[in-house]
Amino acid sequence: MRMRAIADTGAATGHEPDLRHHGDAEVRAADDLTDLAVNVRAGTPPAWLKAEIAASLDGLAAYPDGRAARRAVAARHGLPVDRVLLTSGAAEAFVLLARAVRAQRPVVVHPQFTEPEAALRDAGHTVERVLLTERDGFRLAADAVPSDADLVVVGNPTNPTSVLHPAKTLASLARPGRTLVVDEAFMDAVPGERAALAGRTDLPGLVVLRSLTKTWGLAGLRIGYVLATPDLIADLAAAQPLWPVSSPALAAARACTTPAALAEAAAAAEEIAADRAHLLARLGEFPTLRAVGPAEAPFVLIRLPDAMTVRAGLRARGFAVRRGDTFPGLGPDWLRLAVRDRATTDRLVTALAEVLGAAGS
Repeated sequence: MRMRAIADTGAATGHEPDLRHHGDAEVRAADDLTDLAVNVRAGTPPAWLKAEIAASLDGLAAYPDGRAARRAVAARHGLPVDRVLLTSGAAEAFVLLARAVRAQRPVVVHPQFTEPEAALRDAGHTVERVLLTERDGFRLAADAVPSDADLVVVGNPTNPTSVLHPAKTLASLARPGRTLVVDEAFMDAVPGERAALAGRTDLPGLVVLRSLTKTWGLAGLRIGYVLATPDLIADLAAAQPLWPVSSPALAAARACTTPAALAEAAAAAEEIAADRAHLLARLGEFPTLRAVGPAEAPFVLIRLPDAMTVRAGLRARGFAVRRGDTFPGLGPDWLRLAVRDRATTDRLVTALAEVLGAAGS
């Protein structure tokens, strides 16, 4: 049986992972490090987006009005406005779902972003885990999910594995009586957004989460959104505090959903794919290192012996990378690397060679 209850999962890695550890902890108060731990696109936000956000500051005396931003997001996905909810980043959406959805058997597919499970547990849910394995390339088979699971959470492409599950596989999980939550926070970094379910209205219980913080460098501003049925959107909105999204964040949402912005995001996705290919090729120079593939997101997951020591060695040489042992289903041999430009990758590879050479000496 592929699914394990939460109480049993720690046995896979020898400990219960810290679900509240995130990549920003690797670079906090360390300005001298090259950041490969956080998956926000480098060099962002762009100047035009900064200008849009700055222009919104003149209206800070008024309470935020999200109607125009909500319409813009709805138009971007070809949906009616009542299927859209703006949130303070995608992380808020997980909290709202945990509070608003009455699930008897919630299941989270791991390894993935840990905040959905943490939010569910905080709300009093007993969570079960479907643990995908390295042997299967961390790819999801629909029959791995219990048939009576009435809330299923899965990332696509998945953080930290960089696996892109086929849309057909995820669509097959949808059924009446089940809430299927697909976290598409990194989908706009996939060329053509293939495998996206955002915009679909034919799948019962489908909830898609999107974030504008990764591609546009807005992690400090907090802006994301939920796409779901009007009834669920209303329930989630009722669980939100008043004015949950600031006026600058609303301005960013409008700006990032224009045709020009979408074209820029599409071009960035192609650039990321090329830079990722270079990173994977360089990592292939190390015989003791294995990268999960095919990678489709702006990060890659690697496995190598004594990865925590390697992480410390890279840090001493100016590079912050994301530890993998805080993700359920992984362990201390895993690291996640954000995709950066080729020059940065080449510098990383030089540092990695030094660390591995020192470990082998």
